[in-house]
Amino acid sequence: MPQQRRHDMGAGGTCFCPKCDYRGAHQSGIPCQDERCPRCGAKLLREGSYHDQLLQQKREA
Repeated sequence: MPQQRRHDMGAGGTCFCPKCDYRGAHQSGIPCQDERCPRCGAKLLREGSYHDQLLQQKREA
């Protein structure tokens, strides 16, 4: 049974900063988490990703 890749979200999308809400276009081939926010230096997250979902759940609690 092939292993499912969680990080294969395609070429489009948006990267965002969970601290200051900066948003920028996702660059194909570069995971958002490998990028840093130009405003505050935090790691970026991919909109709609597993980590984005975890953050949304935490903010709702």
